[in-house]
Amino acid sequence: MSGHATDPATESFIAYRNLLFTVAYEMLGSAADAEDVLQETWLRWVEVDPARVRDQRAYLVRITTRQSLNRLRAMRRRKEAYVGPWLPEPMLTAPDVAQDSELAESVSMALMVVLETLSPTERAVFVLREAFGVGYDEIAAAVGKSPAAVRQIAHRARRHVDARRPREAVSPGQTRAALERFQRALETRDPQGLLDVLAPQVVLIADGGGVKQAALRPVVGAEKVVRMIVGGLGKTEGLLTGEPTVVNGDPALVVRLDGEIDGIMAIRVEDARITGFYYVRNPEKLTRVASVTSLTLR
Repeated sequence: MSGHATDPATESFIAYRNLLFTVAYEMLGSAADAEDVLQETWLRWVEVDPARVRDQRAYLVRITTRQSLNRLRAMRRRKEAYVGPWLPEPMLTAPDVAQDSELAESVSMALMVVLETLSPTERAVFVLREAFGVGYDEIAAAVGKSPAAVRQIAHRARRHVDARRPREAVSPGQTRAALERFQRALETRDPQGLLDVLAPQVVLIADGGGVKQAALRPVVGAEKVVRMIVGGLGKTEGLLTGEPTVVNGDPALVVRLDGEIDGIMAIRVEDARITGFYYVRNPEKLTRVASVTSLTLR
């Protein structure tokens, strides 16, 4: 399109594209599905005369929300047939995402995993209200409910999420420090070093999607988690390394075996110890870790 003036519909869509992608991704937990939703949003947007739309941002968010809701309901069947736990698709994010605490928390693996426990409508309402600050009337138009019903859903969803999200805010530096201790213990295959960095009731969730080997249920407890990691290391004779990166706004590790990506490990930290591991090994979910994805709440 270089050298040519773009039409108003295209200009508006490009201006809000990163915002719309972030809305869809937070609702779906899948970058691939979020891209499909953007394509569907675009096809509906080009049928509209932008000059007749009073608030183009709100209108585009509404289309994206409706398309995301349709897809979220369809994805439920896919997830029910999924082998083992389903984790969100990790994305390499720019350093400025980590500096925006609101954005970093809204796309963090820890919160995205909690959002999986909401119904599709609850998730849509929570994301639009809590992350993007959308008004109740506008959310009501997007999800097809009354504003009063949306207020109730928002309250219920917030209570549900608050009961399950990390109790305290942890700085990227604290997360990085715990991750570095874990990385050293992993690379030196040191069971005691692993135990020292884990909280007693740590939970490990691994997503292999039936393609790569992974625990079919969450593993709970420091000793069980270490046993599983050490057992896995015992089966690998190659060089295992952890490469620090930033995924979904938080410090994370790219785990490599003989230089090839084995998976992405994100963690949740409380009181300087790791309380949660999210390890994505499914190759289909590792396509967004080679280049940065632009996210925004505005």
